[in-house]
Amino acid sequence: MTLAERLRAALALPAPSTLLPGDLLEGASGDAVPAAVLVAITRRPEPGVLLTVRREHMRTHAGQIAFPGGRVDAEDADLAAAALREAEEEIGLPRSAVTLWGTADPYRTITGYHVVPVLGEVDADLPLLPHEQEVADMFEAPLAFLLDPANQRRMSAEYQGVQRHYYEIAWEGRRIWGATAAMLVNLRRRLDA
Repeated sequence: MTLAERLRAALALPAPSTLLPGDLLEGASGDAVPAAVLVAITRRPEPGVLLTVRREHMRTHAGQIAFPGGRVDAEDADLAAAALREAEEEIGLPRSAVTLWGTADPYRTITGYHVVPVLGEVDADLPLLPHEQEVADMFEAPLAFLLDPANQRRMSAEYQGVQRHYYEIAWEGRRIWGATAAMLVNLRRRLDA
């Protein structure tokens, strides 16, 4: 069974107790904005994952590497529809080009979003076009590399006077960290459960 097949099968299992739930700063409200991201896994012998680099002027997560996605809008039928709409807007990925696998475990970001990863498969080397105002760059990183625990480093930094922990994955000079890395760690932990 391939890694992609194992991951698809793992989505049907109960959530393991080792998952990272996300961040909630002390004194912050428990309410969060619903959001969804598309974890687009490419159909190839060694599958990859499509990632974006957010523009520096973005209100949240400026300059960070992320899955295509964003907040759920009123017109979105569900989380998958929101993730597909956002991926189409951000990188020009046609909704019809994605074979949905299901949703993974939600993650609460430090900026107040309740993000649900939606996993799906896409053909390799689709002609995609990043949104000029939102996406500075996009790339594909190997799924096996991203899910390898040896590449998922636990880091710490002070944020608003509190020592915070987060995960980071370094790939070809790119720093994948924060919520994106945490969701990849959670996918790995699902595989291990």
